Amino acid sequence: MTPVCSLDSDLPDLPNGTLVRSRVESDLTAPLAAALDRELTGYAVLEPQDALLLDAEGAGVVAFEAGVPRFAYHTGTGRGGPAALADLAVPGPYDVALRRAPDALAAVAALDRRDLRVSPGLVADRLAGDPDLAERTRAVAPSEWHDAGGADDDAGVETSDKGSASDSGSESDRGPASDSGSPSAVEAFLDDEEKIDAIRDRAREEARERAEEWGLEGELQ
Repeated sequence: MTPVCSLDSDLPDLPNGTLVRSRVESDLTAPLAAALDRELTGYAVLEPQDALLLDAEGAGVVAFEAGVPRFAYHTGTGRGGPAALADLAVPGPYDVALRRAPDALAAVAALDRRDLRVSPGLVADRLAGDPDLAERTRAVAPSEWHDAGGADDDAGVETSDKGSASDSGSESDRGPASDSGSPSAVEAFLDDEEKIDAIRDRAREEARERAEEWGLEGELQ
């Protein structure tokens, strides 16, 4: 699994803490629910197994407080908050490690970086496509956390300092995601033509290699 490194000179390296769960997951509902049920204060490292599906190499990091996601960033693309979730919106599977590390959360929170923040239910909405888990997460989060979302809770939109945190975070936390609301990981992936093209190109190359091994090159013409 990719080591957790600094996003930039502003972010400290995260301590290892205590590993509480490490698995390959095809559905991110399970680890996110585990973090919530454990009231985890620490972080998760999410590394898609197929690097070709990413715009850049690296892993996603989600920091939790009492089981509720508070911050997110991507070590490869250098983006934080909702934009980092967009970078992770691929079908998977993922290598996922949950670590209990209160010092890690404190270190990220001390930076006061609005661009790293996510509203409570956003990670479950965007990465797991699970409105029930998103609503359960919102229900346990203190009210002030609902107004602490990133600068822009629309996936893939570059964050900025315009507008207040309440303008962005509260919209995504008013209730369960609707059919026209936040996209699931699969939906976001299917909307990304570059990632789909990468899969097609790879499939063609693998087909050519197998055909050469089996002496069937002419069948692909």
